Amino acid sequence: MQVYKLTYKVIWLIIMGVYLMLHLGCEKALLRPDGEASPQQVFDHLWNDVNDRYAFFNVKNIDWEDVRDKYRPMVNDDMSDESLFDVLSEMLFELRDGHVNITTNFNRSRNWEWFQDFPINYNQNIIDRSYLDKDFQIIGPFRAKSIDTVLYVNYRSFGDAIDVSHMNSLMNLADRNLGLIIDIRSNGGGSLSNAYRMMGALTDRSRIFARERIKTGSGPDDFSPWNTLSYSPERDRAFDKPVVLLCNRGSYSASTFFAQMIKVLPNGVIIGDQTGGGGGIPVFGELPNGWMYRFSATQTINPEGQHLEFGVEPDIFIDMTEEDELQDIDTIIEAALDYIRQL
Repeated sequence: MQVYKLTYKVIWLIIMGVYLMLHLGCEKALLRPDGEASPQQVFDHLWNDVNDRYAFFNVKNIDWEDVRDKYRPMVNDDMSDESLFDVLSEMLFELRDGHVNITTNFNRSRNWEWFQDFPINYNQNIIDRSYLDKDFQIIGPFRAKSIDTVLYVNYRSFGDAIDVSHMNSLMNLADRNLGLIIDIRSNGGGSLSNAYRMMGALTDRSRIFARERIKTGSGPDDFSPWNTLSYSPERDRAFDKPVVLLCNRGSYSASTFFAQMIKVLPNGVIIGDQTGGGGGIPVFGELPNGWMYRFSATQTINPEGQHLEFGVEPDIFIDMTEEDELQDIDTIIEAALDYIRQL
């Protein structure tokens, strides 16, 4: 009886061992079951879609075929998902575009050089201690406070929704002051509808601020006709006092569009650093292996023909100084306050 039990146990262990070897010991079988796209097919799908619809090859002097010749030989059947992700990420990094990503369940590619290589020019702790303090108002996504008869408004993300009631409350405060400062430093963007809503409360008439076109084919000149972009009033009167917008290199995407809107506002001025860019609207896709990706498929230019992809320059360029920061002073906010006081 003891021999029978031992034999049964040995047979059971052998069966389980074979099962585990077949089902868990082969990484390739786990990563690429029958019918799943090969790494080469995934690479080709991504390269071809970017080739057909990416908007800035000529603007950035990128030879996409050279990029394919560089990275395609790195792809093979035996590579892991992580290795394939690394190759695709490096290929897309050649586009030098913050709107380009691959998203998987284990990582997300990104290019943050539009702000990482520049001064931060923003310190939220200083703003909280020295400017907003404890008695500021929270109006939807805005933090607002009157500082020496100037309304300072801090807006962290264009992804935070703005409705009409928020803007009405904000402009009621602004009307009681000598001017308005809108701080979108390190605001990485979000929804353009929020930018349009903010401008609608500041203007008394429609103004064209840019033009855009969409990539429509694989040829270098395959674009739709240029379409004008404009904003329109949403109040019964304009805000005719000074409007100062604070920007830095971390102001990206919708923040760049908003900065360009302020550029054509007669009483608007931008102080700080150039915005980070992000003037192409992204499109999305899914790779054959289920990974999601996006890239810029439009071009946007200002009335002078300059691409918003590279950012909007300030009217008054100024960096935060180390001496001011050590004293809890925001150099850029102080410059904005001085500008309005002088007016």
